[in-house]
Amino acid sequence: MDKKTTIGGQALLEGILMRGPSRSAIVVRKPDGELAVKIDEVGSASKLKIGRLPLVRGVVNFFNSMRYGMNAITYSASFAEEDTAEPEGRIENWLNEKLGNEKVEKALMGLAVVFGIAIPIVLFFMLPTLIAGLFGEGLPNIVRNLVEGLVRIIIFVLFIYVTSKQKDMRRTYMYHGAEHKTIACYEAGEELTVDNVRRHSRFHPRCGTSFLFVVMIISILFTSLFTWKDPLVRVLIRLALLPLIVAVSYEVNRFAGRHDNRFTMLLRAPGLLMQRLTTNEPDDSMIEVGIESLRLVIPENEDEDRW
Repeated sequence: MDKKTTIGGQALLEGILMRGPSRSAIVVRKPDGELAVKIDEVGSASKLKIGRLPLVRGVVNFFNSMRYGMNAITYSASFAEEDTAEPEGRIENWLNEKLGNEKVEKALMGLAVVFGIAIPIVLFFMLPTLIAGLFGEGLPNIVRNLVEGLVRIIIFVLFIYVTSKQKDMRRTYMYHGAEHKTIACYEAGEELTVDNVRRHSRFHPRCGTSFLFVVMIISILFTSLFTWKDPLVRVLIRLALLPLIVAVSYEVNRFAGRHDNRFTMLLRAPGLLMQRLTTNEPDDSMIEVGIESLRLVIPENEDEDRW
């Protein structure tokens, strides 16, 4: 690749979110075929100097990605809801009368963000810790930590496999493929056309799937240093370590993304393998969405988004 960009994306319901250094763009294909575009002048780069420091930037980027990602999913889902609109129930009518439609929407969006952050923590951190704690006193701590890490990986792989079989998610994974192909075309320095984008691979080394695998590996290494046997204490320790695990994982992923050698290829391999489930080949209309969303976040200074 001629260039490695910091621009990253996320597949949505019939759309794509792209985040550049200075702004973000959501492009959604509406049921009538038209494109809905939403631009936010807040990008992936932190406005504060402290937010760009090593380790700190990983935590900032992670939680910002979660927040913006959930908001983008809610926005893209709103178009599907419009297409299959149903009469509002009594609760919806009561909330709209008491709070107003705008406040209700903001409250629901905030709730979606909370659930979007909480569910992965419960599913991939707390649940494996509790399961590993069931093995009791007879298991050495280091073995228990390895069991916990193995359970976490199994849950993650099963979650991805099950979702990949759902019809709606298959289309979302097609948009995921379009996102990767579009970024790869941009990094190759080619003109962003449907024909050019289509030629590129749907697998990308700096995908969030690869980052999640690195997070799980780093968490195994970090948590193996602690020997508490009580499941509740172990869960609390995992939650306390989460920002540090995310911070270190981000730096490892950044290193792997900036270098091409046998070691970094080994780090990227699990994530690239999982992308066989999380990405599908897109059609031309999806590639068009990827191109439009990327064009909107490319900075004027071509060096501003270098990885």
